[in-house]
Parts: sequence; C-alpha cells; structure tokens
Amino acid sequence: MRGDMERRRFITAVAAGKSLLGANERIRGAVIGSGGRGRLLTAEFKEIGAEMAAVCDVYEPNLAAGLKVASTGARAYDNYRRLIEDKSIDVVIVATPDHWHAQMTIDAVEAGKDVYVEKPLAHTVEEGFRIIEATRRTKRVVQVGTQRRSFDLFLEAKQVRDTADMGTVHLVNAWWYNRQDSIRQARLEGKLDWEQWLGGAPKRVLDPVRFFNWYYYWDYSGGLMVGQAAHVIDAINWFENRTYPMAAFTSAGEPNLKPTEIPTNTCMNLEYPGDLLVLFTVGYRTMRYSGFLDQMKQFNGTKARLDVARESYALYPENPKGTELTAAARRAAPGAFGPATRSHIRNFLDCVKSRKDPNATVETGQYTNVALCMAMESLKTGKRVRFNPATRRIEA
Repeated sequence: MRGDMERRRFITAVAAGKSLLGANERIRGAVIGSGGRGRLLTAEFKEIGAEMAAVCDVYEPNLAAGLKVASTGARAYDNYRRLIEDKSIDVVIVATPDHWHAQMTIDAVEAGKDVYVEKPLAHTVEEGFRIIEATRRTKRVVQVGTQRRSFDLFLEAKQVRDTADMGTVHLVNAWWYNRQDSIRQARLEGKLDWEQWLGGAPKRVLDPVRFFNWYYYWDYSGGLMVGQAAHVIDAINWFENRTYPMAAFTSAGEPNLKPTEIPTNTCMNLEYPGDLLVLFTVGYRTMRYSGFLDQMKQFNGTKARLDVARESYALYPENPKGTELTAAARRAAPGAFGPATRSHIRNFLDCVKSRKDPNATVETGQYTNVALCMAMESLKTGKRVRFNPATRRIEA
C-alpha cells in the first residue's frame, strides 16, 4: 500500500511539473475568447502564478467578465491581432470557437508567443498541419487542452496499460452518455463584432442563436461528437500509441436541438492500422449521469480488459469459466478530475521555461483532429471515408 502511495505521489509530481513560478520569473499571459471556458482558464493560470495581463473578446459582456477574472490592470482588446503585438505578453490562451483555433494559434506563435489552445486543435485537417508547421518552425511551445494527459489517475492507468499482460487490443469501446434537452436562449446584451467573430466561416446575417450555440453548427464546430471525442479519442491514441486512423464511418440520430444542425446522438467507427477498431458513442438523449459515471473507455485485450472512466480505472484479467470478473488493479477517485486542468496548465508553464515539449503536443492534437474531421465528413456525406497520409487528405 505504501509503495502504491509513493508511486501515485511521483506520478502526480510528474504531471504537475517540478517547479512553481517564482516572483522573479512571473509569466505574463493573455486570453483570447473570455467566455465560460476562457474565464475558467484565466482563473487557473492566475492561481498557478501567471499574471493575466490582457483579455480579448469581440462580445462586450464577455470582455467585461473576463477583465473581472484577470489580474488587476489587465488591458482590454476587441481584436486579437492587436493583443499579440504586445511584446510584454509571453503566453496566449486560445479559448474561442473551434473555427478560430488555427489562425489565432498560428498568428500567436508567429508573434513569438507560446500558446495554450483549447481542444480540438483545429476545425479542418489542413489547419492542423499548418499549426504543426508554424509551431515547429518558430520553436514555440503549444499545449493542446486535452488535460487527461496531465491527470495523475490517467498517468497511472497508462502505466497499467503499458505493464499489464493484456495480450493484443483489437477493439476499444468508448461512450459518453448524458442528457441535453435544449439550447441556450439568450439575447445580445452588448456590442458584438459579428463579422470578426465569423472570421473565415461563411458570411451570414447576425444570428444570436448561432452565436450563443455555435457548438452545434458545422461552420464552427462538430457538436458534442467532436467536443467529447477530442478527449476520448486523444486518450485512446495515447494509451494505444496510435496516430492517424485509416478509415472512419459515422452514424447519428436526428438533430434534436432545433434549429441547430448537429445531432446529440452519434457513433463513430475508426479503423486503425494493425486491426484496431475504435467505437465511440455519444448519447445525450439518455438519463442524466454524474461526472463519475458519464463516460468510459474499454480496452479489450485478448488476455485482459482495461476500463478507464473519468475518475477511475480497473484492469480485469480474463476469466472464461467464471460468472464475474475480478479486478487485478483498480483505482476510483470521485471528484479528482477537477485539478486536471490546473496540472495541464502547470505542465505548459514549466515547458515555457524549459522549452521542452508539453504533454499534449500539436502532433498528438493533430492525430485526434484528423479522426474528428474524418468523423464529421462521414456524417455529413453518409460515406465511409479514408485518410491518405501521403496527400494529407480525407478521401471518400
């Protein structure tokens, strides 16, 4: 038992990084996109020791709310390009809708900033490769916000996966179940620069429904399917040491959150080299679950199965003659997931100082981004699609 405790402390230390920011090496940060997630990240960066010196948003109420969370004296911007011109800013958080992730990250690294970009890495395959090229050419540090890679429980479960005799994993079943009955109904309460918010997306007349519910429109995101799979598929790629899928097919129920476009019940099938099939189901027309019970990844080996949920894992060796499975290794930590984001930020800030690669590199982000883009393309076209790594394109 004592050995297990020591091991967990070690893994936690690795996830968190060895050093904290000292008074003489304070990092100055800025956030682009100060909606709910942006404000949470701003608060977490401050808690660790960064000075959040600037806030940018194209919607006045979000900008005002972000300034309240940021450090005293933070500067306000309504155009991110002016923010990244500030040479005193060291790191930039990109917490905007998905369709802006690529351009803002690229512009920030070109301006000499290190970047913490929320998942998914990008909204298209081509954008993801552009981010990789810009990041490596400029030698900047970019962390993708897939915080499970810095979560001590997942680091421990990964260690179990690497050392246990599971045989060969040919099938991973994963799911994320919960309930959503409606979209956000809100009115604009201040100035919104709609044209700037649209960016490279198709031009449209100002639509508050689209603005407040961008997550459920193809122009800006991929809905719950992409939002949840960005975490789940990334974790599966990590645990199984995988890169790009060969092929994908996605099926779905009817879009139920009218008038938005993307269904809340979806199932993506991803085919990987080496005869690995990954099935991931999002079901948000089910009963409601707690965060401890809402998601699962089952790695089905030929000798054992590893179950990894949000805050637990269990390894079950095969028992073909028994009536139940008995765990050979298990950990459950209800409520432990909250600090994962802080650990991920700490890893990023330590890498800003050391210039090492962070836990969630742009390359790992692109492995998942390609899978997500394949799933979106399959659902929109109704076809099984393949990824051609030579041309870097999705093909029907």
